[in-house]
Amino acid sequence: MMNSDSEENVAKLRNPPSGLSGRFRRAGCSHLDQVHDVTPSAQGCEECLKIGDEWVHLRLCLTCGHVGCCDDSKNKHATRHFRTTGHPIIASLEPGEEWLWCYVDEVPI
Repeated sequence: MMNSDSEENVAKLRNPPSGLSGRFRRAGCSHLDQVHDVTPSAQGCEECLKIGDEWVHLRLCLTCGHVGCCDDSKNKHATRHFRTTGHPIIASLEPGEEWLWCYVDEVPI
């Protein structure tokens, strides 16, 4: 489940600094127009919470705010969310990690 560092990351992403998407325009991803200021959908992996399962790391969809578990987690809900919705860019919700990933272009941002 979430620790206090994860909760701080969620709070930071709920109130992102102005110009969030502008910071990433130079990154080589062709989907940056789909980055929005989003509110995380849950305080952990949305689907794992519903089924009472665990996760390893959390990822945030920057199109809609869905919170899913990473590919090191057995359920891989963040990637499932991408495959279902086509929402291309996720951000890490882990403390100290400030990266994005574009599933479509397969590039870190």
